[in-house]
Amino acid sequence: MPVLVAYASKHGATRGIAERIAVKLTDEDHPADARSVQEASGLEGYDAFVIGSATYGFHWMDEALAFVKLNSAVLARHPVWLFSSGPLGNEARDAKGQDLRTATVPKEISELQEVVQARGHRVFFGALDPDTLGFAERALRKLPAARAGLPEGDFRDWAEIDAWAGDIAHELARPPAS
Repeated sequence: MPVLVAYASKHGATRGIAERIAVKLTDEDHPADARSVQEASGLEGYDAFVIGSATYGFHWMDEALAFVKLNSAVLARHPVWLFSSGPLGNEARDAKGQDLRTATVPKEISELQEVVQARGHRVFFGALDPDTLGFAERALRKLPAARAGLPEGDFRDWAEIDAWAGDIAHELARPPAS
């Protein structure tokens, strides 16, 4: 069952997650291609889709939203999973004790899940390499309030990403319900 793993990534961390998911699915006998949403124009030939986006300000990137909306009729006829990449840091909970993955679910996800009948959504921690930032982003990180919320480092949990991709592979391997 060929799978397209489409992603929107501003600085490369989400691309890395998508590529890792594609490798894991391929290893599990579901050939997968990881392509940016800008390069993923033809959806024919794919039997399932995993779509992800970096998140900024609790929102998916515009190009990821546009991809899902433009292709919603095709996507709704196939198995689809969504993922978001965004929270940074080593702590799974914020200062109030709330799970950061729950607290950082992008605002559009429930609508997107409904539109494409997604089988699931997962939030993964991201990465921040200051060398990839533009001028405005570097300036923002210099503000005291932003410094704590935008720590430098790679916080992606590869074992968690592999496990989720494995779950998708197992679901794809199941015979369709009659």
